[in-house]
Amino acid sequence: MTAPTSTSKPGGPAALELRSLRPLCEALRRAGYTVIGPTVRDDAIVLAELDSADRLPHGWGVTLSAGAYRLRRREDGAAFAHAAGPQSWKPFLHRSKVKLWEADRTGDGFEVRDHAPEPARLALLGVRPCDLRAMAIQDRVLLGGRHVDPSYRARRHDNFVIAVNCTEPGGTCFCASMGTGPQAGPGYDLALTELVGEGGPRYVVDVATEAGAALIDGLDCAPAEAADVDRARAEVSAAAGRMGREMPAAGLRELLAGTLEADRWDEVAERCLSCGNCTMVCPTCFCTRVADTTDLTGDHAERWQLWDSCFDPDFTHLHGGDVRASAKSRYRQWLTHKLGTWHDQFGSSGCVGCGRCIVWCPVGIDLTVEVAALRTEAAGEGPGGPKTQK
Repeated sequence: MTAPTSTSKPGGPAALELRSLRPLCEALRRAGYTVIGPTVRDDAIVLAELDSADRLPHGWGVTLSAGAYRLRRREDGAAFAHAAGPQSWKPFLHRSKVKLWEADRTGDGFEVRDHAPEPARLALLGVRPCDLRAMAIQDRVLLGGRHVDPSYRARRHDNFVIAVNCTEPGGTCFCASMGTGPQAGPGYDLALTELVGEGGPRYVVDVATEAGAALIDGLDCAPAEAADVDRARAEVSAAAGRMGREMPAAGLRELLAGTLEADRWDEVAERCLSCGNCTMVCPTCFCTRVADTTDLTGDHAERWQLWDSCFDPDFTHLHGGDVRASAKSRYRQWLTHKLGTWHDQFGSSGCVGCGRCIVWCPVGIDLTVEVAALRTEAAGEGPGGPKTQK
């Protein structure tokens, strides 16, 4: 699909059984797509290119808590019964390293060559509702203004998106309270709901675009049974009540704007390492910097766009020093921007409730706990608050 649009397609869901995921992947590859999806590697469920549906993490789940991630075996063969892993789809769309141009010295000066973005035809298989919303947010940031990121545009232009409705949220998930899940919103071509039972998993598929309908028609899928559709909707609805965290979204912008001098910021600064893990795993953080390099001869130079983090002291460096020299100021900037002033810039929150920043923080800082503590302090109930949440 061409980002960021999605259209509704009449006709209702169709049923796929587990063995039909292999033809689905094969059909995408025959259509010229590079299929990206979840797989098990290095004791984690990561996103990678898939040459077969057999590489999906069948029978694997995860246990998540603040600062901790563990794989666990499941008794069934479910392929999507796991919460968000260490990657979002950001590394495949908003590349961490992009060459902008290169130059070579010539006899009478130098020659500069722009580096054209490489187009990619990506099929994204297994996109969680929270990540689907994150992709829409990055579309707004990197495509929606006057200055479009050409690399992102080239990689986002011709995606085929297969979402997976969430039926088993993790211990750090809070998408329901952010309004980003567990039901997939707009932006997909197909959406799967995995039903686990005797005989292995099977899938209810919702079709949202003509491209999705064409792919399903080519697989000769049968209409879904009404009982399966009802069960799929019920399991997704039930997942909303089993979130491991909660972030009441109402009034967040006002709360953060009114607590810039709260004592809680000093408490979180005592724990924050300013490592930037939260920004690297966040599916919506988009900051970059530009780096120039030369070879040893000085005859060849390149300019690269690289991911950056507002937790890096040099991120705000100006002549005379750093604007945000303390861990307190950097964490406060990240959280108030993500949950508050993002609304002023882009018209929505920058948080989708995936919980990755909680899991991959080395010291287990939990933004839902920090917000709750700020609410407590703002209400005049004291500066304290829970230090962490397991």
